[in-house]
Amino acid sequence: MKKTVLSIAAGLAMTVSSSAVMADGHGEITVAYFLEWPMPFQFAKVNEMYEEALGVDINWVSFDTGTAMSAAMASGDVQISVSQGIPPFVVATSAGQDLQIIDVAVSYADNDNCVVASGLEIDKDSASELAGKKVAVPLGTAAHYGFLSQMAHFGVDLASMEIVDMAPADGAAAIAQGQVDMACGWGGALRRMTEHGNVLLTGAEKEALGILVFDATTAPASFIAENPEMVAKFAEVTAKANEMWNAGDMQAEMLPVIAKDAGMDEDATAATMATFVFPTVEDQLSEAWLGGNAASFMKGVADVFVGAGSIPSALDSYEGAISKDALMTVSSM
Repeated sequence: MKKTVLSIAAGLAMTVSSSAVMADGHGEITVAYFLEWPMPFQFAKVNEMYEEALGVDINWVSFDTGTAMSAAMASGDVQISVSQGIPPFVVATSAGQDLQIIDVAVSYADNDNCVVASGLEIDKDSASELAGKKVAVPLGTAAHYGFLSQMAHFGVDLASMEIVDMAPADGAAAIAQGQVDMACGWGGALRRMTEHGNVLLTGAEKEALGILVFDATTAPASFIAENPEMVAKFAEVTAKANEMWNAGDMQAEMLPVIAKDAGMDEDATAATMATFVFPTVEDQLSEAWLGGNAASFMKGVADVFVGAGSIPSALDSYEGAISKDALMTVSSM
């Protein structure tokens, strides 16, 4: 596990380059997102609201993990990533990649977790029995951070465990086939995992321990600096889609569109989105999020990874990894 995450960090550090594509010159940008991760922005995506607002073609590309998003932004293949997990973002920025958060995409304490195989009959009261077990974890992601934090809380020695780097979908298949004792992930994959096991801690229990779970829209700092109007318009469309969903009266219209784009059925989409919170622009700019707590939380995530030997070092502060300009522009409209 340590070698894998260190190699991710090292690879990112080596590929950090000028990843900003002058979108105005090319007439197209590439935006990364996740399948099986239904969000209001997908209604705007399908209806080409982003293209209309930004005035460029958008190539939407799905990814399996936030670490892959970081690598794609480092190489210049992706200009904006929607809903990148904070831990992979922290891994990348700690390695020297010049990324910044544009907005808070979603908060989802109940939709990112680890599941223990039913046959083990292990719960939070017997979590110490996880010592020596095999677990599937998508390294460098929010699920990885949650796994490390939970194991630290329960006092389980990581060195005693066999930790295998697996994307959530692969982890779900592995726990279903009895190949691993525990699997960690999110979205549709997490839902499939729970068909074969149980979570140790609920979202509320994790939050009480300070284990927050949220994603952000991110982009290379150079792209943000060179395309401020475009980035602000992107954030504005996302905010409008969130407002439409949060209002409630358009959910019946939006749900089937989002479900289809996410590659999910409507019932599963509704169940997943019921566990999501999409903060308003005002909330995102407050002290609770990008106005203060987000930078402090990222520092905490980085310190946990350093302590676990997953990354060599953390930044002194992650305030520079947040760009509030786009949201402030949206707020003033």
